[in-house]
Amino acid sequence: MLLFKKSFNIISTFIILFLISLNFNSVWANNFISRGHYVIDLAQKLEWLTCPVGMVWENKTCVGDPVKLRFDEINSVIFQANEQLKGKWRLPKREELEKIVCSKCKTVKIDNMIFPNTPPESFWTSEKNPWQPKFMWTVNFYTGHTFGRFPGFIPNYVRLVRDR
Repeated sequence: MLLFKKSFNIISTFIILFLISLNFNSVWANNFISRGHYVIDLAQKLEWLTCPVGMVWENKTCVGDPVKLRFDEINSVIFQANEQLKGKWRLPKREELEKIVCSKCKTVKIDNMIFPNTPPESFWTSEKNPWQPKFMWTVNFYTGHTFGRFPGFIPNYVRLVRDR
């Protein structure tokens, strides 16, 4: 009977550890709470617009055409977002945008269930490249990589964020 209890305890422990490890695989997705047109990012204490600029939240997805903007056009978009959506929307910092990259995602390196219809291209961050101040940092959702070689006159996509 004692041997049976030991074996049962060992097997139970392995089953529990296995179930816990399955949960760790979905931790990334559990850091986000969808709230319609915005997503709460629990890990970074941020709120992201679900859709890139140019698209709108409709029928539980992002519809329309995302708009590529030159860097000097972004302030007017932020002003408009603050007026229409209330709050202090802004361009994300490089590290903030990098943290929503999904390396295991296939076609687009962002979770399509959380951020639907995101174009697999570069998105602006608010940071200049300190080694080349004429260039801004972008995060590419096709490769998942960050690049610091975009001059402000080359249009890129925009996803806005606000502090929580």
